[in-house]
Amino acid sequence: MSAIGLGAMPMSVEGRPDRERSIATVHAALDAGVTLIDTADAYHLGPEDIGHNESLIADALAARGADAADVLIATKGGHLRPGGGVWTLDGRPEHLRAACEESLRRLGVESIGLYQFHRPDPEVPYEESVGALAVLLDEGKIQAAGISNADPAQIRLAREILGGRLASVQNQFSPGFRSSEAELELCGELDIAFLPWSPLGGISGASALADRHAAFAEVAKAHGVSPQQVCLAWMLAKGPHVVPIPGSSRPETIRDSAAAVTLELSPEELDRLDAQ
Repeated sequence: MSAIGLGAMPMSVEGRPDRERSIATVHAALDAGVTLIDTADAYHLGPEDIGHNESLIADALAARGADAADVLIATKGGHLRPGGGVWTLDGRPEHLRAACEESLRRLGVESIGLYQFHRPDPEVPYEESVGALAVLLDEGKIQAAGISNADPAQIRLAREILGGRLASVQNQFSPGFRSSEAELELCGELDIAFLPWSPLGGISGASALADRHAAFAEVAKAHGVSPQQVCLAWMLAKGPHVVPIPGSSRPETIRDSAAAVTLELSPEELDRLDAQ
């Protein structure tokens, strides 16, 4: 998969753009060399809209003549949005199996490239939820299994339950949110991909990155690039297992993000950004 992925959530939740712009954003990502697209069944508005993002991604790929062999689609189950912007949890194995079947249908594939348990459900033992992923792997419904919003203990437990087949961990990580440093480092030790979600700090955080973290703006000016590019290059420098998935709903923003793979920062610059 590409070193930078496309976080597709902004194309389906509140404030989402029109369908034409969303399709253009996916196509721009493909043109920029992005081969990882992250989605989820919960990226929608209300109960009548479940799976909007998955269906949108499938339609965008079909319109381009791309298929599952060209792009790694990473989707998630276990988080729900019943309406009104509310999020709920359902980590029951039976729910995850049913959710996976629905994701398969919406994506139009026989096997999902990467299926992730979206968020721990305190009402369900973690081993039971992750155990459902193990069954889906064994059945060939999914090609790789991941977890999201997990702590180090959960990462180790999931790896054990999956028999060493844990492929990825997706946690929030950005210049302003670094509490997942331990998980990032653990994934490097265990040879597991770490996918930072909201790597630019979210919708408002991306525009405020330069204001809140002056060093990123100053390094960006020195290289003639955006602070967002510097942010993603800083993350990539933390190890080959780190694959940021910046959210985007505009062709120009995903093009800018994808260009971070060519930006080389000096050790001095990286130290300076680490200290921000």
